[in-house]
Amino acid sequence: MKRIFFAEDDLSLIGGLTFALKKQGYETEVARTSLEARRIWKDGRYDLVILDVSLPDGSGYDLCRFIRETSKVPIIFLTAADEETDIIMGLDIGGDDYITKPFKLAVFLSRVNALLRRSENFDGNSGQENVELSSGGITIQRLKGEVYKDGVKLDLTAGEYKLLCLFMENPDMVLSPEQILGRLWDHEEKYIDSSTLTVYIRRLRTKIEDDPGEPKKIITVRRMGYKWNTAD
Repeated sequence: MKRIFFAEDDLSLIGGLTFALKKQGYETEVARTSLEARRIWKDGRYDLVILDVSLPDGSGYDLCRFIRETSKVPIIFLTAADEETDIIMGLDIGGDDYITKPFKLAVFLSRVNALLRRSENFDGNSGQENVELSSGGITIQRLKGEVYKDGVKLDLTAGEYKLLCLFMENPDMVLSPEQILGRLWDHEEKYIDSSTLTVYIRRLRTKIEDDPGEPKKIITVRRMGYKWNTAD
């Protein structure tokens, strides 16, 4: 049974969403404050985290940073703010998706299911072929779900790991934003757009490039997309 950790202080929303998630076959654990969330998080293992951005004693963004210190678990933000800067900040600090309030229950469940499905497709045990990918000083050990740069282990989020795998599986091939989004996100998820992808690309570059401002590995091909560059 998949376990979902849920940090939200709205009782009516908690009741409705946890009931719906349990009907889907998920086990839920709920915290109503940031302090409670930190305590509960340390005592369990979870497959997905859903964080309200605004909690009585802190921010979901701070909770995300706290979780990312020890885990790559997929994270969805719930937020009443749909400003692009808020969304980008959530993705920048390690979030994988965001849902703006108010939202329809069917949309919420669809995105939870989709993120869990994507996580399963890219876990450390997926696939027996190409269990290790190596290029340009970057090595992916897929059985362990670990990435190294020049022998030093990198701390990547689940989204960054999946994106890097996609690039290194397709060396020197130009991938359009549509191809990337279609591979990493379900086709019906129209709310995932190129702006979100840009954030993921920029965040990944800061971790794998020697100079993120002058990338040599993930190259932007003007008006076409991106490619993993294997040339010197």
